[in-house]
Amino acid sequence: MPDDPYKALGLKKTATTDEIKKAYRKLVRTSHPDLHPDDPAAEARFKSIGTAYDILKDPETRARYDAGEIDGLGAERPKREYYRDFANASDNVYQQRHGYGSQGDPGDIFADILRNRARGAGGGGGGGFGGGFSAPGPDARYTLEVAFLDAVRGAETRITLPDGQGLAVKIPQGTEDGQTLRLRGKGQPGFGGGPAGDALITVTVSAHPVFRREGDDILVTLPITIDEAVLGGKVSAPTVDGPVGLTIPKGASSGQTLRLRGRGVAKAGSKTKGDQRVELKIVLPPEVDASLSDFLAEWRKTHPYDPRVDLLKGAAT
Repeated sequence: MPDDPYKALGLKKTATTDEIKKAYRKLVRTSHPDLHPDDPAAEARFKSIGTAYDILKDPETRARYDAGEIDGLGAERPKREYYRDFANASDNVYQQRHGYGSQGDPGDIFADILRNRARGAGGGGGGGFGGGFSAPGPDARYTLEVAFLDAVRGAETRITLPDGQGLAVKIPQGTEDGQTLRLRGKGQPGFGGGPAGDALITVTVSAHPVFRREGDDILVTLPITIDEAVLGGKVSAPTVDGPVGLTIPKGASSGQTLRLRGRGVAKAGSKTKGDQRVELKIVLPPEVDASLSDFLAEWRKTHPYDPRVDLLKGAAT
């Protein structure tokens, strides 16, 4: 596992928060072992990606890594002191919970330091940890595909763990594609009686045939007839909460966008919703009859109009 989280995500140290999130989402899809069962290196890459993202997504943790206070696994870096001073320091992050006492063996102390630094690399119980040492268990990582509307509205589901047991997962409303949910205490067992780690579940939101999402807004392409475009009128438009009435203005064009306020996505714990943007698309009937063709032929003779004039002028400059 690379010690440098920036390298693990293919980023520079100047990367923005948005760039970090985009890189992580892209790599999750290309490295998750469930999605690439024939790639023996996928699991190691996925763990490396997850650890790197956990460090860089939090500005405070990222700043501590950049300052050299923690390493690429998120473990505290020891101060440069003699080992006896370091082991007995009151702020020693590797100090055993139950302690070795003033006569502790320095070899045992450093053995526990090494185990603590490497605990994220493997599981196991606490049987091999003597001297009263205890530590939290490693986090467990899973992926979960969620239907588009379940991610928007919120839902509850279950995933099956490798040992066959089921785990209940609550999908908060407004969950985004690539978002990681944390279930406290649902990871690997702790060491020496320590608490279990967490379950980190990366959500993949499936595509929807009608709705698309952009931030907290929902996007829909709405077909309208030629007479609705010319004359205007009221039509039904789908939203994530069910169909609503929408007024088409007279003289509407394909590509014109109407906005339905508050018909978008609400994040968990927020009362504010995004909007729904409705892009109009004029659709002709399957068959154009003679009366419509004759009418438009006569209309064209007396109403010359070229909507491409400005486009061609702009292309020539």
